[in-house]
Amino acid sequence: MTQAVLALGANMGDRLAALQGAVDVLVASQEVEVLAVSGVYSTIPVGGPEQDDFLNAAVLIDTGLTPHELLALAHRIEADHHRTREVRWGPRTLDVDLIVMRDSDGEIVLDTAELTLPHPRAYERAFVCVPWADVEPDAQLPDLDSSGVMRTDMELVIR
Repeated sequence: MTQAVLALGANMGDRLAALQGAVDVLVASQEVEVLAVSGVYSTIPVGGPEQDDFLNAAVLIDTGLTPHELLALAHRIEADHHRTREVRWGPRTLDVDLIVMRDSDGEIVLDTAELTLPHPRAYERAFVCVPWADVEPDAQLPDLDSSGVMRTDMELVIR
């Protein structure tokens, strides 16, 4: 089995229902075992056009899927929630990002046209790192306590 961290985000429609829907699909998937789900955080958008605030969460899973198969599952979950990709970093009904994967040999490093692992900007984004720390407290993350920047404009909504 391979362990992976997925980051979830939504800022259109029923944001909480979209996050819960993504978790429900992962739980129901025979190829995935959900190990932990973070609290839900309200965050301001980073980059892109002016838009509504996001709800963000992270999910820690075990899976037998390859990185590209897990990416395909993430894209199917997004499509089921009517995700479109018209504006880079624009509003979205649901975003499911593959952040990191680890197998028995350690962290999987991948750089293809479709997928880069670990996610190239994950460590710069509080909306990824803070929920990730909820589900994997021992992960190698930036020091979230020493830098107020990492926690700026984040509010825990649902634990």
